[in-house]
Amino acid sequence: MSEQYFATEPSAAHRPGSVHVILPDLHLNLETDAGVFSAGRLDPGTRVLLDTAPPAPAGGDLLDLGSGYGPIALTMAARSPAARVWAVDVNERALALTAANASRAGLGNVTCATPDDPGLPARFQLIMSNPPIRIGKEALHELLARWIGKLAPEARAYLVVQRNLGSDSLARWLTESGLTVRRTAARSGYRVLEVRQESS
Repeated sequence: MSEQYFATEPSAAHRPGSVHVILPDLHLNLETDAGVFSAGRLDPGTRVLLDTAPPAPAGGDLLDLGSGYGPIALTMAARSPAARVWAVDVNERALALTAANASRAGLGNVTCATPDDPGLPARFQLIMSNPPIRIGKEALHELLARWIGKLAPEARAYLVVQRNLGSDSLARWLTESGLTVRRTAARSGYRVLEVRQESS
């Protein structure tokens, strides 16, 4: 990969494109660009996550961690119109695309933010993520520990990870960190992990 999609300001020349997200209840036409994750197609892991995750809460603050151009965030926003969906990414180009895609889709309940935005809520009722595995294990663990720690009581995180990129070892690390982990789906080489904090 010549351009890392987790760069803050991608240096790749703009190459606009579009991706269709077609689900049983939803059809989104999303603008994409070079320098963002899976710009040419809906990532198959994201597809597995959107197909298999349970319905999002109807209200509250929902998080798409590592939003890219917005397929997860916009799907949550369309399915839970009374919720506030936070699309968080370090990639400024990705956030701009998510904001434009939400506006085009008429989804006013999407807020785009960088990870250090002071306006982010302290707790989330749901986290969904196709996490950036390629940032390296240590950075990934730090990222997930930070955000999963923001789950509200009884809330869940759903992570999709490719089996050959370490889904099983990630599940073990999450468990060893004191979290409750359950595999909820396995398809096309991907695993969906449900993660929640241990009940006190």
